[in-house]
Amino acid sequence: MTKREQPAPAYLPGHGLLTDRTVVVTAGAGAGIGAAVVRRALEEGAKAVVVGDTHERRLAEAHQEWASEFGADRVRTRVCDVTREDHVEALLDLADEVGGVDVMVNNAGLGGTVSLLEMTDTQWSSVLDVTLTGTFRCVRAAGRRMVARGHAGVIVNNASVIGWRAQEGQAHYAAAKAGVMALTRSAAADFAEHGIRVNAVSPSLAMHPFLEKVTTPEFLTELKGREAFGRAAQPWEVANVMVFLASDYSSYMTGEVVSVSSQHA
Repeated sequence: MTKREQPAPAYLPGHGLLTDRTVVVTAGAGAGIGAAVVRRALEEGAKAVVVGDTHERRLAEAHQEWASEFGADRVRTRVCDVTREDHVEALLDLADEVGGVDVMVNNAGLGGTVSLLEMTDTQWSSVLDVTLTGTFRCVRAAGRRMVARGHAGVIVNNASVIGWRAQEGQAHYAAAKAGVMALTRSAAADFAEHGIRVNAVSPSLAMHPFLEKVTTPEFLTELKGREAFGRAAQPWEVANVMVFLASDYSSYMTGEVVSVSSQHA
């Protein structure tokens, strides 16, 4: 039976959850979850948001928009490829210029659809290097800087329900996202003695223009049908949960993977 699509709720105003904090976001330009996190962090009072992305033009356009709306002193951007350690360190250097990273949001990921029977080593390695190893590089770099400052910071990773549930053509992405979940739990255990919390979100389906470009309308309709609300999440609905995990409202949570999904209903 086709589910009737429920309307998305009204956009929520900020409540100062990240007041005076410096937030770093990877893959933050464009129109997806990363960009929604950047906007939400600024609305929640972040002192500065440092944004990395591999797409130079898109990053410049996003920077201009955010700086115009929130003030140039609160937004810093740098081209960042998370497969390169020097890029990750340079992004965090920007955060050091405004007091150092308080919140690290690891959003960078790479997908693709191909049967495991036809998947090449290059396709497998490319997805794992960005989605899993890239997240590892960022968690390690941010964690080291937080420890050096004696600072109880927060790290939030972006996983996926595909890390829990099989989906055709997604072996590389599923393995990477399952790895992000395991990395989150292990990093939380390693960092706990330093007061650093590490959690992750696991979205099911969040709608944005890039997804529409790489997915057929028929498959999107099928995916929406799996959701109890009959619709995809808005990127800001996922960002809201990431901001919650970054805030003091989740002060006793670490090593957790929070499902942002209506599939269980």
